[in-house]
Amino acid sequence: MEDAKLQRLHCSVKNYDWGLPGRVSEVARLQGLNSGSQFDPEKPYAEFWMGTHDSGPSFLVSNGKVTLKAWISENPDVLGHKVVQNWGSDLPFLFKVLSVGKALSIQAHPDKELARTLHKLQPNEYKDANHKPEMALAITHFQALCGFIILKELKAVLHTVPEIVELVGAANANLVLQTSDQDGEEQVKPVLKEVFTHLMSASKDRVTDAVNRLKSRLLKESEVRELTEKEQLALRLEKQYPADVGVIAAFFLNRVKLNPGEALFLGANEPHAYLSGECVECMATSDNVVRAGLTPKHRDVQTLCSMLTYKQGSPEILRGVPLNPYVNKYTPPFEEFEIDCCILPQGERVVFPTVPGPSIFLVTAGKGTMNTGSQKGHVVTEGDVLFAAANTEISVTSASELHLYRTGVNSKFFQAS
Repeated sequence: MEDAKLQRLHCSVKNYDWGLPGRVSEVARLQGLNSGSQFDPEKPYAEFWMGTHDSGPSFLVSNGKVTLKAWISENPDVLGHKVVQNWGSDLPFLFKVLSVGKALSIQAHPDKELARTLHKLQPNEYKDANHKPEMALAITHFQALCGFIILKELKAVLHTVPEIVELVGAANANLVLQTSDQDGEEQVKPVLKEVFTHLMSASKDRVTDAVNRLKSRLLKESEVRELTEKEQLALRLEKQYPADVGVIAAFFLNRVKLNPGEALFLGANEPHAYLSGECVECMATSDNVVRAGLTPKHRDVQTLCSMLTYKQGSPEILRGVPLNPYVNKYTPPFEEFEIDCCILPQGERVVFPTVPGPSIFLVTAGKGTMNTGSQKGHVVTEGDVLFAAANTEISVTSASELHLYRTGVNSKFFQAS
């Protein structure tokens, strides 16, 4: 493909242990199609990375030794001048597909200021100095924990989950119970912070004991009543991560269910944990994660508890805005990225208009042709990933029903600048 405006990419995969086994993982399927490689049906396939992050680089198909990052830094014009001006000669976003088989850590992503500090102090743990706002757009039914529950729900939890009171202490539990809804969010936040920090900092022995007691109590009670969704979730998490504080911390967070085509965005310093399902995910180019539970990886409880916003209430679910009959746009409140989802029936054509920044296209189903106007079209099929240069109009024609995702810099960034 000699068209510099469109570059086909071979992309990287991550086999974290929370991924789905290859035989049922969308990540494994896409990677097999993308690189023609075999996948192991039993091994977990967790993330498919499309972009320029050093931890999971993409390579040009036209020259397999050259990374997309190296090619862009030699040809910064492909980003458009506004993007270069703002972010330098690198992609500001990282695009992924996730296949979540079991919960992945209770975590938050630092804002820019904290990211710079963490990177300076612990460069081995925090590998870059960027923030990492992100958005997850569900491909299948998708479940996550995200943000803190409201005060009323938290009081109910303290009444019904005695193991939490044992871990945080009666004095802290009473602080919550004596706080009133009339106090306003700013009064509630320090109380919530105090209780949550106490919980997450509890010693390993006390946590093990509390989780085991919670488990045996719920198993016993399940014989005489139906457990709540949160209680069922706690038992599931305990199976995945025995004796982990995250099993109990889950009671503090909102359980969010996304249907295919619904999206959730996560700002800096908001606690979350993906639980199950598959999604496309986009974020600022960073791999900064502060973890505190449901993980075998490094935990940094003190940093996590001090950085959280302690905002309460369910997060907003985005359903996308239709741009035309086939394309839905998802615009988060971050300037680095947006996602378009396109479902094109057989024999139809759609145009992605010129934008002043770069795009990455991922084809997840079907077959068709992509045309940049200058040459004969490029045949695309599922598993194909293409980088499109700034200021390129792209028309797509489908040979069979075609599903594709496009990610690019948020259009609001160009309107504002």
